[in-house]
Amino acid sequence: MSIEEIEKEEFYEHFNYVAHEGQEPLRVDKFLMNFIENATRNKIQQAAKAGNILVNDIAVKSSYKVKPHDVVRVVLSHPPHENLLVAEDIPLDILFEDDQVIVVNKPAGMVVHPGHGNYSGTLVNALIHHVENLPNNSNERPGLVHRIDKDTSGLLVVAKTEFAMAHLSKQFYDRTTERLYYALVWGNIEEDEGTIEGNIGRSLKNRLQMSVFPEGDFGKHAVTHYKVLERFSYVTLVQCKLETGRTHQIRAHFKHIGHTLFNDERYGGNEVLKGTTFTKYKQFVDNCFKALPRQALHAKTLGFEHPTTKEFMRFNSEIPQDMVDCLEKWKTYTVNQKD
Repeated sequence: MSIEEIEKEEFYEHFNYVAHEGQEPLRVDKFLMNFIENATRNKIQQAAKAGNILVNDIAVKSSYKVKPHDVVRVVLSHPPHENLLVAEDIPLDILFEDDQVIVVNKPAGMVVHPGHGNYSGTLVNALIHHVENLPNNSNERPGLVHRIDKDTSGLLVVAKTEFAMAHLSKQFYDRTTERLYYALVWGNIEEDEGTIEGNIGRSLKNRLQMSVFPEGDFGKHAVTHYKVLERFSYVTLVQCKLETGRTHQIRAHFKHIGHTLFNDERYGGNEVLKGTTFTKYKQFVDNCFKALPRQALHAKTLGFEHPTTKEFMRFNSEIPQDMVDCLEKWKTYTVNQKD
């Protein structure tokens, strides 16, 4: 099936992936399962049977072996759900709003924009109900200048005008914004402060993870500065200052240095990584996981220059209750250990 035939049939591209130069030969159905969350192998195989999986613009069977630099596309006869945005009346925790920008405190569990498996209930669905005619970013996502992960809580700035979008986007590109995160990580970080530097790119083993490539041969340049705030026996509370803003940057960087984020399921932090082998300790950690059923990461501080007034604005958000509850448990545990 050629591109011309696809366009004639009004097929829409839903996914587009370029195989990494380090990609080992892998069946295209398995390759796509590594990328597309919540997809079953049967669904992908059915899509291949229908001629909806293209490699380098040619329809392939599910047994096709993906090679380095292959362009893998999934096309279907209906537009992607994320292009069918629906305004939803969802409450927003707004810290600041004027005619140019909105600063929102996003709760954990809320997806920032629609995508595979999450077509409603997102921050974007709420924003387009709150404000009409938000400008689109380069990915056609209304108002978004940056994003944080679904299970990360904290601050985001949203652009209400084209001018604000351009102005704020340049600040993020030029790294003149201020972004501070609080993270609880496994292990006792020996240094009181430090810098993690290493390219971040999609993992060659698990495409849902990001990996650090310290040699700089893959990925994009990434820098995270950190400062220890408090130590609790087998975990450490750190403040992270982002110099760059890569996908999963804090999560990947801290895993790379052996301090995976507490209860970060995708990166293995939902296992007991440090501590004793006692059953009682394992039960304590399980109770901490229940109190904080997500990765322990909060976007606490956000600073930027206002697009029109040129004033540098800085916002802070409270640490959410689930993270507070988890920290309290660790404080109590640590005190009892010293007694």
